[in-house]
Amino acid sequence: MQRLLASYRALPDGAPVRLAKPTSNLFRTRTQARAPGLDTTGLTDVIAVDPEARTADVAGMCTYEDLVAATLAHGLAPLVVPQLKTITLGGAVTGLGIESTSFRNGLPHESVLEMDILTGAGELLTASPEENPDLFRAFPNSYGTLGYAVRLRIELEEVKPFVALRHVRFHSLTELVAAMSRITETRQLDGIRVDYLDGVVFSEEEGYLCLGTQSDAPGPVSDYTDQAIYYRSIQHEAGVSTDRLTIHDYLWRWDTDWFWCSEAFGAQNPRLRRLWPKRYRRSSFYGALMKYEQRFHIGDRLERVKGKPRRERVVQDVEIPIERCVEFLDWFLARVPITPIWLCPLRLRESGETAAGWPLYPMQPNRSYVNVGFWSTVPVGRLTGQTNRLIERKVSALDGHKSLYSDSFYTPAEFDALYGGEAYRAVKRRYDPDSRLLDLYAKAVQRR
Repeated sequence: MQRLLASYRALPDGAPVRLAKPTSNLFRTRTQARAPGLDTTGLTDVIAVDPEARTADVAGMCTYEDLVAATLAHGLAPLVVPQLKTITLGGAVTGLGIESTSFRNGLPHESVLEMDILTGAGELLTASPEENPDLFRAFPNSYGTLGYAVRLRIELEEVKPFVALRHVRFHSLTELVAAMSRITETRQLDGIRVDYLDGVVFSEEEGYLCLGTQSDAPGPVSDYTDQAIYYRSIQHEAGVSTDRLTIHDYLWRWDTDWFWCSEAFGAQNPRLRRLWPKRYRRSSFYGALMKYEQRFHIGDRLERVKGKPRRERVVQDVEIPIERCVEFLDWFLARVPITPIWLCPLRLRESGETAAGWPLYPMQPNRSYVNVGFWSTVPVGRLTGQTNRLIERKVSALDGHKSLYSDSFYTPAEFDALYGGEAYRAVKRRYDPDSRLLDLYAKAVQRR
């Protein structure tokens, strides 16, 4: 932190502030930064794990891969472990994250007890529900525009060494979402406890709920880090199929093939997969390839050779109230040629009228939502971002929100209404009075 503060003080007066970091899980098109970034070396580790208190103190740029490795050694895990290994704890809190425990544990920022934040004004402040509570509450979904978390203390939960899986097939989206809603409320199905819950839609008539139950019973487990592909193992003709994974492999089940996006790079072709080095069979490598493709527009050049139109990137996660989820899926499948689709239910941990809320991503307590994830491309339309704009309008019409890690096209007024505009500006004035950090709208929408 001393190096971080020294690098801040070395900046010219009024110069923009940004982090120097080699990787990013954002998928917005951004201009190349010209100014030097803050020195974040040494802010990538787990500082301490307290097994008795079930807490961990973690540097802000520690990846979940390293965090999980440290906590599983104690039979513990973060309450929510986002799907990709290189997502950082600070990134998941300032930019949101989700996974299959979110139906019972909410979002990553809800398990933060306190954090040290370097603000735009160059102050290192502790933020918690009691200390600087306005900054603490506004930090989630601020995407580094209010400051950077350099240390976070988070809650952990006990986990068992294995996860027993049930993949339940549905031939109707209405039935699938209804079952998801019941499980979210009761946390069980057919009398068996459900600890993990997500789903995959392949078509209107083929969808699955993936139910995980922690287990300490020894036995054989599957391996989806080599030739077998996890999402393909979910599919079956009817009823329920079962599987078992170690808790480690369950938490990272989606990372090996970046859900299913590795197919775009040929990594699911059996012949190529046998030759593909295992160390490169992970989301961070596919992400690097994707950024290389975007830089040189390789995909568009290939489409042009084929005589086809350019492609629009549609890489989005949206939160839809669960009672409107079928309506959104029907609309999406009829208009956007992208499958599979990931489903992940969530419910805020806070409940009741006294819930303080998170103003920059204002979801209602005591209400269930479904994160709908879709990541691919479609033919370009007449308007820049045409399909993304249609999705934004539909999500808003259904009282939903979308994550801001990818391309957005909202007007300033629309953005303010969805992402706590006035509350954000009040906190921004207090903790970044000279606007050394980007404005959230400028970062999420304007800088494409």
